[in-house]
Amino acid sequence: MDTKPLAMDGYLDTVPAPGDAPGTARFQLIVSPTDDAMDDVVWSCTTGDPRIAYVLLTEIRPGDLLHVSGFLTQPDNQAEPARLTVDALEVLATAPARALQEMVLDRFGDYIVVFDADTDAVPVFTALGQWVGMAANPDAIGTLIEIHERVNGGDA
Repeated sequence: MDTKPLAMDGYLDTVPAPGDAPGTARFQLIVSPTDDAMDDVVWSCTTGDPRIAYVLLTEIRPGDLLHVSGFLTQPDNQAEPARLTVDALEVLATAPARALQEMVLDRFGDYIVVFDADTDAVPVFTALGQWVGMAANPDAIGTLIEIHERVNGGDA
């Protein structure tokens, strides 16, 4: 197995799950090397540090922006995915609308949208939590983001 130190920022993709042993946790991190959602990479992560596992399982929610560091392990069998073993974690930003647990967050590059099955309207925020506006329906999200970027010079 080949291991390398690695640090990166990414958004928590799903609710973290307990690991195979006590004091461990598994989670997935979405890392975006560009502003295009097509380039997003989902990293499988684990931690054996009980303090980090506790925070992941009790405080961290999908959509939170995290800075993680640890060791990337590439198994000898190339068919198996690489895994990041996290030994340090920092919350850089919490997900907008965190209290709205019945809703689904999705990313559009530097933007986060909140889908609610009860309505067609879609609130749109920047990844830093700045209000962008309310799209009348999911098809209008792109137009709203384009207008926001034109008005604000392309910075989310």
